Amino acid sequence: MDNREEVREFLTSRRAKIRPEQAGLPAGSRRRVPGLRRSEVAALADMSVEYYAKLERGNLAGVSPTVLDAVARALRLDDAERAHFLHLAQAADGSDALVRPRRRATRQWTPHRSLQWALDAVTAGPAFVRNGRMDLLAVNPLARAFYHDVYADRHNRANLARFNFLDPASRRFYPDWDLASDIAVAILRTEAGRNPHDKELIDLVGELSTRSDAFRTRWGAHDVRLHGTGTKRFHHAAVGELTLAYEGLEMAAEPGLVLTIYTAEPGSPSEEGLRLLASWAATRRAASPAGQETSH
Repeated sequence: MDNREEVREFLTSRRAKIRPEQAGLPAGSRRRVPGLRRSEVAALADMSVEYYAKLERGNLAGVSPTVLDAVARALRLDDAERAHFLHLAQAADGSDALVRPRRRATRQWTPHRSLQWALDAVTAGPAFVRNGRMDLLAVNPLARAFYHDVYADRHNRANLARFNFLDPASRRFYPDWDLASDIAVAILRTEAGRNPHDKELIDLVGELSTRSDAFRTRWGAHDVRLHGTGTKRFHHAAVGELTLAYEGLEMAAEPGLVLTIYTAEPGSPSEEGLRLLASWAATRRAASPAGQETSH
């Protein structure tokens, strides 16, 4: 991905989102574009308009942390946006290879036995490992049953983003489909900032942009977000409605990978739903010739 273009579009999009009154500036009546002018961002960041214009054209190489922080404050970046901005600066500086821990290509990656044991030890909720491209890399039995629709269509290739935008089944699985779509794109956009030269990510974004108007529109918004904890609603074909809390944990031993665990509130209908899902999955495994789900 073109780093300069990424920087330019990200900074421009953040500037457009800030109303003048949010920055303590008069709104005026002659504004031709939404948000702040370049000159206003420059004044808020205490730098010349020429210098800020250079940054917004994508020239972040060699820019000091102090300047980056000033721009982040002027644009009122949240934690996720600030981290994304710094990753873009690192990539522009050529330093991303030094600061980002090395990791093997995902397609050759297989979980350590101990990691699979740990996933399998989680029996009350779906537990899985994904990368920044939203590939499902390792799952416990309940997660495989939970994501049955994802695995059922081989064209999804066990990728949650591809399922979200290209598989009609996702509209049922995610009752809040628009929110799920926003989150999926934000995760991919965050990964693009961290790892802009990932060919598999570039190919995935290209595929989704070509085949999905909904993805293409969201991708152009340049929104990023942290995705560590929260609550989501699902509708599983076998057990119906589920409202689940999730925790996403960055894996220190495998940089770039995230371990996610879904749980239900104790005593809730969703907890009973997960128990039914576990029973449904066990029945399917017992019925299949190899003791495995037929959608593997």
